Amino acid sequence: MTHPPAEYPHIVVHAPALDGSRRVTEGDVILGVASHLDDVVRILRMADLDRIEVEESDLIEWQGGGPDDWPGLREYPEDLGKQ
Repeated sequence: MTHPPAEYPHIVVHAPALDGSRRVTEGDVILGVASHLDDVVRILRMADLDRIEVEESDLIEWQGGGPDDWPGLREYPEDLGKQ
């Protein structure tokens, strides 16, 4: 993937965590944690980046799945739950 020129923000929606949430970052700065596409829109709005078309923008790098990938809480293997 090619990155946009430096004058544009480089937004990354990271791969889902075990609970399905995804960190949203701009460079090294964590902008927020999203549990749904609407959360990404809200986080970008709060960072004054709401001019970005979330689902179609080349400015957003989607890791571990695209804008439609929001898995729910995953179950732990049985042996991890026993203590």
